[in-house]
Amino acid sequence: MKKKITIIGSGFSSLSAACYLAKSGYQVNIYEKNSSPGGRARQLEKDGFTFDIGPSWYWMPDVFERFFNDFGKSVDDYYELERLDPGYQVYFGKNDSIYIGDHLEKIYNVFEEVEKGSAHKLKKFIQKASDNYKIAMNDLVYRPGISPLELITPETIKKLGYFFSNIKKEVTNEFKNPKLTQILQFPVLFLGAKPADTPAFYNFMNFADFGLGTWHPKNGMYSIVEAMVSLAKSLGVKIFLNSPVEKILLKENKATGIKIKNEIILSDIILSGADYHHTETLIPPNFRAYSEAYWDKKVFAPSSLLFYIGIDKKVKNVSHHTLFFDVNFDSHASAIYDNAKWPDEPLFYANFPSISDPNMAPEGKETCFLLIPIAPGLEDSESLRKKYFDIVFNRLEKLTGQQLRNHILFKESFCVNDFISAYNSYKGNAYGMANTLFQTAFLRPKLKSKKVKNLFFSGQLTVPGPGVPPALISGKLVAGLIEKN
Repeated sequence: MKKKITIIGSGFSSLSAACYLAKSGYQVNIYEKNSSPGGRARQLEKDGFTFDIGPSWYWMPDVFERFFNDFGKSVDDYYELERLDPGYQVYFGKNDSIYIGDHLEKIYNVFEEVEKGSAHKLKKFIQKASDNYKIAMNDLVYRPGISPLELITPETIKKLGYFFSNIKKEVTNEFKNPKLTQILQFPVLFLGAKPADTPAFYNFMNFADFGLGTWHPKNGMYSIVEAMVSLAKSLGVKIFLNSPVEKILLKENKATGIKIKNEIILSDIILSGADYHHTETLIPPNFRAYSEAYWDKKVFAPSSLLFYIGIDKKVKNVSHHTLFFDVNFDSHASAIYDNAKWPDEPLFYANFPSISDPNMAPEGKETCFLLIPIAPGLEDSESLRKKYFDIVFNRLEKLTGQQLRNHILFKESFCVNDFISAYNSYKGNAYGMANTLFQTAFLRPKLKSKKVKNLFFSGQLTVPGPGVPPALISGKLVAGLIEKN
């Protein structure tokens, strides 16, 4: 008889693990608290506009391809990809922006225009980043974080210095123009930490950015969710929606099932892809591997204030992905990581997917998604949301030289309180636990419970870390651990 595995949550790591486990012969059932699968990668559809309300950047296409290849499939079997050109645009002031193109030569030329001699420096920098990317993919991120010995290989030993330096130091040692240094430090936002606190080895994200490029799946990021759900169901996985798990059942120190709406569902193994901290609240305190003090001391990636806006005309002077770095980068980072507060002058990101994909908005109109990164756990109120919407929307209009406010058809928002209510997210964080030196690999919360037998975890609070590609990898890692155990 097949062993039965119950998976809590249907985010990327859960769907990934479900596919691998079903392929290995387990009976896999997923229970999702919300009305659609995908976890944080849900979509909002309203009046013909489509918004990816969670992840919106498609980086590291090799990880997605590797995932589907493991099942004899390809990305092309499920969705259509377009490499964006520009990958993104960065505003530093009115009529002052830089485009990051779809090929390295274009990017070298842009750097050289801004800072003479920087093209040669960037080539050397990207070569090192490319080397680190290969080491990360081959030697590090596909390891389950059980032992520090996982990090010790002939290749990683050569790179030891990169783990004790940091991104900011490596970037500013080579490049002096503040526009270029901000662009090179931007990708570590995906790792959820200040560049000064992120090991320099993670400059491999610069290769992911410049070398591998920024892509868009037709019809949005939810196409990935639909692809994974399709694959999972073809392997026999069953997905139950509107099924919030109230309790994980234990017999002595062994997980035996879950409780949903007063229904007991027995299982041989429980795997949670839901928030790690929340999952441990579903078991008695003496069986929790990590205390409240442990979580409180950890460095978390930001939360976000997001706005989903339907605009009744096309927006000029912006790209699919547009970053607004016209205010002080370090001051905003400090408001997230050093002295948690609402930033006085926020950086923000604007996403206009309908520029590249006409399916995302009605003809002649624009889908607009705005994101302000903020510290997790901040006060969240309608008045604060309105205040910050006015701040960033006014700047969007000013910097791009157009009037848009009178063309807003509707606006919805999502912030700390929503991350908590929708995803049981610890302090309303958006991305998970930061990848700092002391929160990397074996130093992150474990895939396997240290106190409860047959209880496992996956996702952004465990290995390898925040982001969609790491979530796919996390699912593969925990599936392998379950099979081994």
